[in-house]
Amino acid sequence: MRARLLPLLVILMAGTLLALGFPLAVSLAAGQQQRVVVDRIDDSARFAALAQFVIDARGSGSTGADEREQTLQHELGRYHELYGIRVGIFNRDDNAMVRSPGWWRLPESGEGRKAFREALAGRRSHDPPQVWPWQTNGKLLVASPVVLDGDVVAVVATESPTDLMRGRILKGWLLIAGGLAAAMLVAFGAALRLTSWVLKPVQTLDTAAHGIATGRMNSRVAAASGPPELQRLAHSFNEMADNVEEALEQQRAFVADASHQLRNPLAALLLRIELLALELPEGNEEIASVRTEGKRLTQVLDDLLDLALAEHASAEISLIDIGALAAERIAAWRPYAEEKGVRLTETGRTAVTGWADPIALSSALDAVIDNALKFTPAGEEVEVSVAAEGRTVRVVVADRGPGLTEEELQRVGDRFWRSGRHQNIKGSGLGLSISRALLAGGGGTLSYETNPPHGLRVTVTVPRTGPEPS
Repeated sequence: MRARLLPLLVILMAGTLLALGFPLAVSLAAGQQQRVVVDRIDDSARFAALAQFVIDARGSGSTGADEREQTLQHELGRYHELYGIRVGIFNRDDNAMVRSPGWWRLPESGEGRKAFREALAGRRSHDPPQVWPWQTNGKLLVASPVVLDGDVVAVVATESPTDLMRGRILKGWLLIAGGLAAAMLVAFGAALRLTSWVLKPVQTLDTAAHGIATGRMNSRVAAASGPPELQRLAHSFNEMADNVEEALEQQRAFVADASHQLRNPLAALLLRIELLALELPEGNEEIASVRTEGKRLTQVLDDLLDLALAEHASAEISLIDIGALAAERIAAWRPYAEEKGVRLTETGRTAVTGWADPIALSSALDAVIDNALKFTPAGEEVEVSVAAEGRTVRVVVADRGPGLTEEELQRVGDRFWRSGRHQNIKGSGLGLSISRALLAGGGGTLSYETNPPHGLRVTVTVPRTGPEPS
């Protein structure tokens, strides 16, 4: 969950910072350019005042007009030499009155020409197009009108290089980028702490829920931090787990007590049946049927007690050789298989380790092998194979019995369930349920599938990695 929540928070914070950073960067660039424009306007106003004297002297025929023009040309030259800014005073017909350098002309088109026309209309340049740091050939042209007796008689134009301005803009942008990067690091750290604070109780709750789902009913959540809502959820989860564990414990206790308490009356009943049988003729079919049902009921009670004990007992998980344990159980069942005329074979790896309760796994293998031998006719084969697949060890018991239909495969392993085609075969329908309960305590599983052309494949799976510390 953190892998999904943390990127989302980072993206939102990055978007917020960029939404603030871009306008700030644009504003900084506009501010630097406006500063240059204001300076050029001030300089243009001074040159316009000097130009007014020259134009006024010419209009009145004064003998000092040429001297004033030379003084104006000298001022423009010093200005260009000192600042590197091209400057000129142009008549309304676009001819230069004075300029520095002498070859400079106004642009024939574009923003420079537009600024000249606006100055002729009596408006100063106040908002020229923005020059950006990557525009290495960008120039900033500012034009101001020269007004005499209320009429625009000339235009003062300046064309400034933008290297220094672009450098200041770029430096400001770097400072903004550095500030955004630092803010992003702080925001990432805050997001990391926030997600840890929020998700730690969720992870603890998930671990506890998984533990209960895999049979560790004592798993609980110790929520000492996190949002109040998650703390209440953890408290409610613990209460629910307590109630579930108590209900299951009562159920197990009832099954164990009932099966135990019924054994004595059943034993007394079977004894009376034997006493009655002494009074009846030898070979009476009814007595034989009652004896069979009594023995079957005794087996059911024994299996119920075993199931209750299997669900209640805690597994002693350890690293064992699954191949050696499977070979041991095969050797134990081979005499019974030979007696039935069934071949019991072993394939696959002979040495592979896994984590399981040796007693529980042995009991589960006994139940599965017994089931396979029980339903496999004489002359057929039961094959037991051991293999390691990824993070699990699989013990597959494949028989050549009648097998099960797809519908029956959905129900196999349910308590007391037996196929209608196998009711005449000895059993209580609890063997596979007991095996599943024994394996669940150690993280093992049972699965079932058909074994073409006929038969059943039962797969016992145990983990190859140790259990997580609770």
